[in-house]
Amino acid sequence: MIARQLEAKGIATICMSSARSITASVNPPRAVYLDFPLGHTAGKAEDLAGQRHVMIDTLRALETIQVPGTIVPLKYRWSDDDEWKETAMRPRKDETGRKVTSDDRTARLDTPQYQLDADRDEADPNCPTCVFPEA
Repeated sequence: MIARQLEAKGIATICMSSARSITASVNPPRAVYLDFPLGHTAGKAEDLAGQRHVMIDTLRALETIQVPGTIVPLKYRWSDDDEWKETAMRPRKDETGRKVTSDDRTARLDTPQYQLDADRDEADPNCPTCVFPEA
């Protein structure tokens, strides 16, 4: 795990998770848990204030966690109720019988994706420490 390698070099790390059981099974040096839909660990899209609060509390946990493997639950809620959990990542059938989910994460692709063309131009395909999917 990358976090362990960084910690071995003296660089403190903290993982952010929306999958507590998976995070516990890999036993990171320290982590925070948010009961948010997968792919939205830092908060809702375009909710800059909410994301800022999540990040500040995550960094505070980095400073305060003393016991390796500790997972601190953060207090934030995705919504006023937990109705989102009934459909998140769970296939259901629409009126035509086709399986659908309410998964609104960005599609995963087999090729590297860049935010800006300049990022693509700067990427070194021969980078010895980078991981690129095989074409």
